[in-house]
Amino acid sequence: MLAVGVDMIEVARIAQALGRHGARFSNRVFTEQEQAYCAGNVVRLAGRFAIKEAVAKALGTGIGDVRWLDIEVVCDGRGKPHLMLHNAAAELAQARGWQQWDISLSHTQTHAIGFVVAV
Repeated sequence: MLAVGVDMIEVARIAQALGRHGARFSNRVFTEQEQAYCAGNVVRLAGRFAIKEAVAKALGTGIGDVRWLDIEVVCDGRGKPHLMLHNAAAELAQARGWQQWDISLSHTQTHAIGFVVAV
């Protein structure tokens, strides 16, 4: 079985959430590793936010049945993003028989998009 998910977000929405809620927002949505990699770069954070939403859509649950921190984007030594699922997200993917995920994210200064495919 194949599943896809896509999400696009305005970078300004992430900037506003960070400005309004600061570390409370960051710690709720992004893992420590994601925060360290992005080092406050709002455009990079927006890309990860979009991937998390896209994964939740592919899982068919949306955020709620899975937590933000259950979905993590990590990069290899060359900067290629990879998906790591934890807790409820990993359990749902396993129950559906999805063993491989491919992800792609892109951004401009104003928008970020995340696209995921589960096989």
